[in-house]
Amino acid sequence: MKRRDAWVLFSAATATAAALVMAVPAAAQEGNAEDGAEVFKKCRACHDVGPEAKNKVGPTLNNIVGRKAGTIEGFSYSEANKSAGSKGLVWTEDVLSKYLENPLAFMPGTKMAFAGLKDPQDRKDVIAFLKKHSQ
Repeated sequence: MKRRDAWVLFSAATATAAALVMAVPAAAQEGNAEDGAEVFKKCRACHDVGPEAKNKVGPTLNNIVGRKAGTIEGFSYSEANKSAGSKGLVWTEDVLSKYLENPLAFMPGTKMAFAGLKDPQDRKDVIAFLKKHSQ
């Protein structure tokens, strides 16, 4: 094998290895529903999720991903939340992440008195957990 051919093989192998290494952090940044169940413990005082979920201080969070804001029957939402829903705010993963980072900054006037989840991975994990309870 010529030096040039060996260099091309070495370069290709190095590029492939680098691509694989770069892919690992991206996968690690996806949400983990099991870890999200742990993070959700911070939310349980006010929110419920699952087959027997009921409204508490906050609304149930079943089917939150993809739902329009302020639309759970029987829950008394803040005017800010109802207004956001009437203007078309839908709880996508991206919107939930921004809201969960700092609810009061995202939606001034919300009744959700929670400082937020500052760690982006915690937000991804709790959203992955909530997705398990969304259709």
